[in-house]
Amino acid sequence: MTTTFEQLLAQDGRLVYKTKGTSMEPMLRQNRDLVIIEVPASRLKKYDVALYSRGESYVLHRVVDVKEDCYLIRGDNTYALENVPDGAVLGVLSGFVRKGKQHSVDEDGYRRYVRFWDAIYPLRAVCFRCRRMFVRIARKLGILPILKKLLRRK
Repeated sequence: MTTTFEQLLAQDGRLVYKTKGTSMEPMLRQNRDLVIIEVPASRLKKYDVALYSRGESYVLHRVVDVKEDCYLIRGDNTYALENVPDGAVLGVLSGFVRKGKQHSVDEDGYRRYVRFWDAIYPLRAVCFRCRRMFVRIARKLGILPILKKLLRRK
């Protein structure tokens, strides 16, 4: 029998696990960092990182806007917003462990990172769209494999 995140949070009020996926890079690295998730004491705030269920899977993404009965959420390394109802949120990031050192979301360095990463989102989004467009054009011209080989050599 597999224990779910919901069961672990209900039992212990806390959950620690190794991250999977790249949607929260560069802050959280896949299979490297441990995240510490706790049951939220109240509604989440902007910049909180929510653990929520999406169908049969769990997602850890940042709250970018708080609405009356839901949150607008996006991964640090993604560009699509998701509307997440209050009832889907299971927990909130309270800290993470990197290279054996525990960090809290209350640390000044973490808060500076979050605000900086959010502030440069428009620039990141434009760069992402330009890259995607460039790849599409290169693919249509048949030069994408050549460009990939050239870029790998560096």
